Formats: sequence, structure tokens, C-alpha cells
Amino acid sequence: MNTNEVQALQRYGFKGSQLFPVSSARVQKMSDKQDENLVPRITGLLILEVRKSNPNGDPERESSPRQRPDGKGEISPVSVKRKLRDLVLEKEGVVWSEIKTSLYLPDDRFQILECRGRNRDEIKKKMEPKDGKIGQGFIDAYWDGRPFGNMFLEEGGADTIRAGVAHFGVGVSIAPIDIEFSTWTSKSGVETGKDCGMAPMAFRVVKHGLYAVPFFVNPNQAHKTGCTKQDVDLMLHLLKHTYASTRSVVRSMVEVVHAHTLTHKCRAGSVSDFAFIDALTPEKLEKPSESLRDYGALPTWEKIEDQPIHPDGKVTFGQYGDYHDYAL
Repeated sequence: MNTNEVQALQRYGFKGSQLFPVSSARVQKMSDKQDENLVPRITGLLILEVRKSNPNGDPERESSPRQRPDGKGEISPVSVKRKLRDLVLEKEGVVWSEIKTSLYLPDDRFQILECRGRNRDEIKKKMEPKDGKIGQGFIDAYWDGRPFGNMFLEEGGADTIRAGVAHFGVGVSIAPIDIEFSTWTSKSGVETGKDCGMAPMAFRVVKHGLYAVPFFVNPNQAHKTGCTKQDVDLMLHLLKHTYASTRSVVRSMVEVVHAHTLTHKCRAGSVSDFAFIDALTPEKLEKPSESLRDYGALPTWEKIEDQPIHPDGKVTFGQYGDYHDYAL
């Protein structure tokens, strides 16, 4: 439509959007696209299998696998987030290379704040005003600060938000765990004047275990940390690589069996987080397991999708959220 046509229509009383009519279908499509870019409300549950490995050492017990008073194993939230950070930090690694290509992620926006050897002066500069906002450069640079929040404070700088959008709960094993201790020897000496070495009880591992680690994405803090849906998508796509791509000598056999996620249809929450987690948590055993077969058939979305959220209710999980297993 040229200028003369617009002026002619204005003379006949047409104004604003009437000059450029947009179909209701297109308006709905634009609205849907906008919603797709917002951080969603997500409830998640990782199911981890451990075989002859130490999923998380306890520094107060000489790095033995963490164990609760009731005999069940434990995984701290920070240990899970550390592995996610390390996968993003390793910019030459296969995992980052593949995910950044599929999600179109620029390296400079996905730096890691919580890492060794960080330059505090450089970080302080990023806290200076950018685009009229204090700390915007800091927010734009560090991926882990956006979904996880941070405790980084600088004198005279911005008091950055502490609580993030994504939170991992304490992981607990479904059954009590047996811990195995072994002494390792070395043919070459590690001390001056000795031609061999020995590390008594150095190899401390869980014989077998199945752990449940809950996690949550709460969009309520997104406007403070600058977290985007792209940041959350990266975290979700990293989940299956959390242990498989960060193996070590004492953590050689830990695998994410399931990475259950329910994206709520309402960003304020559509269903009880606990109800979803409980429905997909395997049945507990009284004795330590020897293999995954000891747990029988693990709960799946197919089994609970049409199940009432509450025993006396009619509303089902499938009616209030969209499911995806990021371990597959």
C-alpha cells in the first residue's frame, strides 16, 4: 500500500490497524511465538544409575560416597550444577560443539562465572552500566549466572541476584547403598626415594545404586537474572551428558536413565511438583540393590499420563502439562 492509498483511506475514516488488517489467526500465531520465547515453569526428575562408582564424594569423610544416617546415598545439588558448568566451559569439547550448533548459541554469551582462574577485574568491568542497566554486561556474558543465580558481589558494583531460575534438589538413592573400599598400588613411586606407591582404601565406590534428583525451573526470577528460554533449553539438553561426558576414575559408571520433565501449561504452575515427582519415583527397596533389574519396571510417562493427579480427583497429568524425557 503506497502513501496516496493510505491518505485516501484515512479520508474515509480508516485509522490505525484498520489500514493494515491482520487476521486473527496471524495474531494468535504471533502471540504463541511470543509465549514460546518465555521461560516456562518446569518440574523435573533425574533418575541416575550408579555402578561401582562414586557419584558425589563427601569431603568430611575422605571423599567417600555421601551417605545419610539411614544408609541411603546422597548427591548434592552443587555437584550436579558443577558438571553442567564444566560441559559449557569446555568450548572445544564435543558436547558444547554439538549443542551450540543445534541451539545456535554464541560462545561469548555462554561464559562460565564459577570457574578457576577467573579475572575479578574483568568481571567487575562487566558490572558497569550497559544500555542504561547496571550489570547488564555481566548478565549477558555468564550463562550460569542467569539460570542458577550467583553470589558474586564486588565493592561498588551491582548487588546481583542470589536466587536463580533453575534449582536442583538433593539427590537420594531409592535404596540403602553398600560402599566398597579398595587399596590401589602404583609401580612408579610418588615419593622421593621410593620406587613404588600405595594408596590404602583410596578407591571408595557405591556397588550399585539408583538415585532420584528433583529439579525445578521457576520463571518468577527470570526478569532479575536475565534468564531466557534459550538458557533453560541449554540446561535441559545438557542433562543426558551430565555424567556420561564428565567421567573420572572413581565416577566411570554413572548414567542418566531418565530426565523426566513436565512443562506446565500455566507459567505460574499447573500441577503439584510433588505429585509429578512422586508419580515417577521408583518404588523404594529395603536392601541395597545389585542391578537395575531389582527395581522392576521403572515408572514412565505412559503409565501416569492418564492417571489422576489426586486419588479422588479426575484431572490427569496429561491435561496440565507437556512431557519430555531429555535422557533419550
